[in-house]
Amino acid sequence: MLSYKESLKILKETDALLEGHFILSSGLHSEKYIQCAQLLSKPKKAKFICESLAEKIRKNFKKIDLLLSPAMGGIIIGYEIGRILNIETIFAERVNEIFSLRRDFKINKGQKILILEDVITTGKSSLECSNLASKMGAEIVGYACLIDRSAGTTNIDKKIISQVEIQIPTYSEENLPKHLKGIKAIKPGSRNL
Repeated sequence: MLSYKESLKILKETDALLEGHFILSSGLHSEKYIQCAQLLSKPKKAKFICESLAEKIRKNFKKIDLLLSPAMGGIIIGYEIGRILNIETIFAERVNEIFSLRRDFKINKGQKILILEDVITTGKSSLECSNLASKMGAEIVGYACLIDRSAGTTNIDKKIISQVEIQIPTYSEENLPKHLKGIKAIKPGSRNL
């Protein structure tokens, strides 16, 4: 299993953990930004982090019937962890702003489901996936992600298994620290197009 330090090194080497001045999709500012798509676009490096996360999942969950990931960010990590663990993996995607199953994906009543994401920040997507599966009669066994940057602030009622926990402070426009005021802010991410 990779250590925290080894995992951070890989995240930095793959440009999945960036430093600068970023405006997040929430509108808050941050001096670090996580873009797991960069990590997952480099399979030779991502392999180590994914195998380590899969090992943690094996240790923490005795029975999983299905992995459910939110689109877009959770699709690749869902596939890779599903491949490693040999567990069927599906994803939910937004239809009229609501997570839904498409592409003939199904969740059966009583199935034990692990919600799997690339990054958990607010937990919004994870909880929406959880609600979708629960409405179909499934049992949510837990949550897992490559990076947990929630700092315990989500409404997720179960432990989040992650490869790396990172606490990244965020700031409102009015409360920017001096060192960020002098750096041009950029808006990365899929929701900031």
